[in-house]
Amino acid sequence: MTAHVDAHLHVWDLDRCHYGWLSPAAGALHRTFTAGEAHKALQAAGMDAAVLVQAADTICDTDAMLDAAAAHPWVAGVVGWVPLADPAAAARELDRRTAAWPVFKGVRHLVHVDPDREFLARPEVVTSLRTVARHGLVLDVPDAWPRHLPAMAALADAVPDLTVVLDHLGKPPIGRDDFPAWAAALRDLARRGNVVAKLSGLDTATGRHDWTAHDLRPAVDLALESFGPSRLMYGGDWPMTVPGGGYASVWSRMREIVAALSPDERRAVMGGTATRVYGLDLAGPGSAVG
Repeated sequence: MTAHVDAHLHVWDLDRCHYGWLSPAAGALHRTFTAGEAHKALQAAGMDAAVLVQAADTICDTDAMLDAAAAHPWVAGVVGWVPLADPAAAARELDRRTAAWPVFKGVRHLVHVDPDREFLARPEVVTSLRTVARHGLVLDVPDAWPRHLPAMAALADAVPDLTVVLDHLGKPPIGRDDFPAWAAALRDLARRGNVVAKLSGLDTATGRHDWTAHDLRPAVDLALESFGPSRLMYGGDWPMTVPGGGYASVWSRMREIVAALSPDERRAVMGGTATRVYGLDLAGPGSAVG
């Protein structure tokens, strides 16, 4: 039986680390969210394991996630941060992380808030990402539409050994006039076999939290058509979903959507793809909900 894996979850501690985007204006998100709280949400939804994903471009945030992985067996993987714009420093950090932490599975940079609009195309970043690929790690890319979705295709071509993960389907502009343009860019990106995508964060893509499964289905159907279930993985994006009702609200919509899939397709989206892409060890320590 394939484990149910949430491929996109966050934790953060405002007393330990700085999160530049997380000001009091963030409302319900402006507090510490612990691994213990996340565990309760996962258990209620029947999830067996999860991948923690960075929420700040800092070493502190990565250290905090790795500490959570050491303390909580359900944390099967960590997608952290390294200074990709500095290839030498990135290589040292990658060597250090992979040697000490088998649970370290990938890297991410908050490209959507980086002032450099060409971040993914910078030669030094591409050099660092070749090192990421040599370590067998993946690159997650957040909030890619419209700024970075086309750049991801060029990056996937430039570093064919790198697995590139599109978080949140690039935040599809549901209900907006640019939805067809997003759809065309997604189809083009999916032509690269080294790109996979997450069915995550869809309900927050346009700042609304009241989307129904029916509203989300056109974006999900396009992703299924373009990538296929073997290149798609579910992510709850907790606690970003807390303002819209929390984990249970998101999971109820996703459960309705995946119910239309075949058993094999559901197994891929709900755990098989994440296990393969991130190289998760779901039989050893740091892997199963207990």
